[in-house]
Amino acid sequence: MKIEIKEVKTEKELRLFVKFNIELYRGCPYHVPTLIDEEIMTLSRDKNPSFEDCEAVYYLAYKNGRIVGRIAGMIVHRSNTIWNQKHARFGFVDFIDDAEVVDALFDAVTAWAREKGMTALHGPMGFTDLDHEGMLISGFDQPATMATIYNYPYYPEHMARMGFGKDQDWKEYKIYIPDGVPEKHLRIGKIVEQKYGLKVMKFKKRKEIWPYANKIFTTLNEAYAHLYGFTPLTPKQIEYYVKMYIPMLRLNLITIIVRESDNAVAGFGISMPNLTNALRKSKGSLLPFGFIHLLKALYMKPKVVDLYLIGVLPEYRNKGVNTLLFNDLIPEYIRLGAVYAESNPELEINNAVQAQWDYFRREHHKTRRAFIKQI
Repeated sequence: MKIEIKEVKTEKELRLFVKFNIELYRGCPYHVPTLIDEEIMTLSRDKNPSFEDCEAVYYLAYKNGRIVGRIAGMIVHRSNTIWNQKHARFGFVDFIDDAEVVDALFDAVTAWAREKGMTALHGPMGFTDLDHEGMLISGFDQPATMATIYNYPYYPEHMARMGFGKDQDWKEYKIYIPDGVPEKHLRIGKIVEQKYGLKVMKFKKRKEIWPYANKIFTTLNEAYAHLYGFTPLTPKQIEYYVKMYIPMLRLNLITIIVRESDNAVAGFGISMPNLTNALRKSKGSLLPFGFIHLLKALYMKPKVVDLYLIGVLPEYRNKGVNTLLFNDLIPEYIRLGAVYAESNPELEINNAVQAQWDYFRREHHKTRRAFIKQI
C-alpha cells in the first residue's frame, strides 16, 4: 500500500502526533511516555516562545488508514547564526520498522528543509537543549528517563541505510552512590569556598528559590554556550522553563553555589527522583490519576535519582566548584537510600564533565547519537 504523508495542521492532528509515540511503544518495558499535554505545549506555536525564532513542520505517515510514523522538521535561526550553518533539525520522530514509511517521512522533511534554503538535516534534536535529543544507539535494554528518548534498535539501522552519519554522540552513566563523600572532595570543597568566596545555598520553602530561578538559567546559558548545538535561551524561554520546572523540583535535591560578593549563581546542581515508573503508570496523562503516581514518585524515597542539570560558570570550570555540589548532594542521596544516579546525556567529547565521575563507581550503559546528512 502507498504511504500517505499528511502535514499536521489542527489541534486534533497534533494530539494524534503526540500520542503515536505512546501507542508505538505500548508494552515496551524500557520506554517512558512523555506527558501528552506538556509535549503538545512544546509543539504549539502559540504556547512555546521558541517560535519567536523558529520554524517547524509536523508530518504523520499513514498506511492502510492508520498512523505508522511521525516526524517534526525545525529550523532554529539563532542557532544557525551562532554556529554559522544552514541546518534544519528533525525530531519527535517515531516509525514502524518499514523502509517505505521511514523514507517517506524523511523525504517530506528534507523537501521542506530544502525549500527553506537549508543544506543539511541533523537530529534528533528539539527547539532547545532542554527538549529531547539524541537517538539511542546502544543500551536498548535499559530504561529511559524523563529527560531522554527511547527508541527501538531498528531506528539507527534505518538512519545508516538512508546515508545519515554521526554528528555527535552522548554517553550516559549509572553512577553508584558511595557510602560517604570522598575525603578528597571535602578538602577541595573547603579550599574552593574560601579561595573564590563561594557559598552553598539550600532551600526549605519554595518561595526561597524563586529569586534564583532566572539566575540558574542565565548561568546555564554561559555554562553550556560552547557545547554542541547549544543556543542561549531568551528571556521569554527562561520564563517559560522556570514556570514549567521550578514548581515540580524537590528542594533538598537542589544545590546552588553563589558568589558572596554579588549573589551571582556560580554553579548549580538539580537532581530529581527518577520518574520512569510513575510516567509509565500515568500513560502520558495527569488525569484522572496520573498526577498521583507522579506526586508519590517525587516525594517518596527513590532508589534512583536523575542528575537533571548541572552547570558551572566558565570562569570556575576545572577549579573544583563541582565538588561543592557533590559534597552537598551525596549526603542527601544517602539519606534517601538511593542506589545510583542517572547521569543523563553527556557529550562524549566533553571530557571535563565525564572526569567528575572518576572518584565514583560508574557504568556506561547507554549511548545516543545526533545524525547528519547533507541535503
